[in-house]
Amino acid sequence: MSTIPTGTDAPGASRYVPIAEHGLIGDLRSVALVGTDGTIDWYCCPSFDAPSVFAAILDAERGGCFELAAAVPARTKQFYFPDTNVLITRFFTEDGVGEVQDFMPVDGASAEADRHRLIRRVVCVRGSLPFRTRVAPRFDYGRRPHTVRMSGDVAVFESDGLALGLTATVPLEIDGMDTRADFKLSEGESAVFALDQVGGDVAPRRCARTEAEEQFATTVAYWRSWLHRSKYRGRWREMVHRSALTLKLLTYAPTGAIIAAPTTSLPEQLGGERNWDYRYVWVRDAAFCVYAMLRLGFTDEAEAFMKFLTQYVSPCPDGNSAPLQVMYGIDGRTDLTESELTHLEGHQGSAPVRIGNAASDQLQLDIYGALIDSIYLYDKWAQPISSAQWDDVCTLVDWVCQHWDQPDEGVWETRGGRKNFLYSRLMCWVAIERGIRMANRRGLPADLPRWQACRDRIYRRIMARGWSETRKAFVQHEDGDVLDAAVLMMPLAKFIAPTDPKWLSTLDALTQDLVSDSLVYRYDPEASPDGLRGDEGTFSICSFWYVEAMVRAGRVDEARLAFEKMLTYANHLGLYAEEISHTGEQQGNFPQAFTHLALISAAFNLDRALG
Repeated sequence: MSTIPTGTDAPGASRYVPIAEHGLIGDLRSVALVGTDGTIDWYCCPSFDAPSVFAAILDAERGGCFELAAAVPARTKQFYFPDTNVLITRFFTEDGVGEVQDFMPVDGASAEADRHRLIRRVVCVRGSLPFRTRVAPRFDYGRRPHTVRMSGDVAVFESDGLALGLTATVPLEIDGMDTRADFKLSEGESAVFALDQVGGDVAPRRCARTEAEEQFATTVAYWRSWLHRSKYRGRWREMVHRSALTLKLLTYAPTGAIIAAPTTSLPEQLGGERNWDYRYVWVRDAAFCVYAMLRLGFTDEAEAFMKFLTQYVSPCPDGNSAPLQVMYGIDGRTDLTESELTHLEGHQGSAPVRIGNAASDQLQLDIYGALIDSIYLYDKWAQPISSAQWDDVCTLVDWVCQHWDQPDEGVWETRGGRKNFLYSRLMCWVAIERGIRMANRRGLPADLPRWQACRDRIYRRIMARGWSETRKAFVQHEDGDVLDAAVLMMPLAKFIAPTDPKWLSTLDALTQDLVSDSLVYRYDPEASPDGLRGDEGTFSICSFWYVEAMVRAGRVDEARLAFEKMLTYANHLGLYAEEISHTGEQQGNFPQAFTHLALISAAFNLDRALG
């Protein structure tokens, strides 16, 4: 839980709520971030990667927001309604206690799929409490003007291409481009606000208290029914299930796509330039998500993503370029041109704010291993892949056999030039090795002699040129001495035995150079320039990889302590951003799928080792 002052008289009130002081709600098409002060300061409609309607998290003045809070100074605490993605923000004042229940209705059905609805239900649970709300949309990242008018008791915000209708059970008044309301509730009383996308076949409609209660109950039932399918019964059930619920929120139901994170340009370092748009489907991230979902028993999500791959990510080699992009849009589109929104100041002044992602044009050879490994796991644990899917696998493996030995930008998407990264070689080995496994297990046709010969060449190349006698460790790139946490995947991918002397020496070197209180840095930017200015925090996925590597090496007690320490760095709701600063603050886009799926894998394997 989180406790901060709110209200207009709050001493020292900041223009920005810290990244970690947010909860997440969503409807499997888009999400909203709700601050512990009761303000929605990030929301894109109608989809994850649509232009923002509220973006105060990126510019407190120009971004737009939906404020709803006690009108007097208050302490707040935030939590999820148990086993759901319904968020509760409570306000504690001298005269009473109130709460805001935030959710986006979801019931699993396709009815009114075009009605993107956000409901905020305010309840006074003790005493009496004055509340204040301001709804200030700023369409298209604050670039597109809009009008507001009252249509009966519905406030309609209209801009070119998008219209939103706000209904409320208290009187609304127009204030310039915004709407406001001041109201007071006594114990047991409630008020409801509903924000809908309107236009076309979707007409504005009221959201009375009874309808809000019904949709609240339906949404709670949906999330609990979904989570009930989990097979995890281990020691860290609450954290694992929160991670699963978060990953589900990052799933785009119409296509089965899984995004890396629902935000853009939240800084990896305050004041730095490492600000990226993560609202897309990284082949690498989503493949790891399939692994995590299969581990927990969520085969439907794995199947939906496989359908996304089959429909949108089938290899299309043209002889001149790689058969796959690094990332895709949630609808499978390939044009993710990167640009800067220079009119937004960025979170706490951390410009630039970027939309789109130029890394989509990079060569990252590791994605082929991640993808084929996920197909292998799906074929083994869920259901056999089709003949057409096997043809695609063969196309990819054949391409990897031809191109594995070229330099690339690597797993960390560096912008300092291509290198012969060990991790890229490792995952090319995985791509071929998993293809061989599937062919042998199911008797599928393949050029096995060629595949096996190529697999073995990669293995010997890594052993010969990825090992540093100076560091007594496997290193970031060939013929170098720089350490990189990505090599933690070597035993996880079954390339090397987790107790091999060379691996244990590597683990010791990583612990000495890149680990700080269980937290793991990706690499040292000074020792290995990546083309960007500034520093970064520790990478949380690497911290969970570190836990899993220690488990497999037999260092179970150390692994458990490191895992428990990592749990203390989660926010008050159990959510993680991409990185953790030297002061323990969350940094980067939030929440990050990569981090949560690594938590699930680490917990699963640590549980199994502890017995």
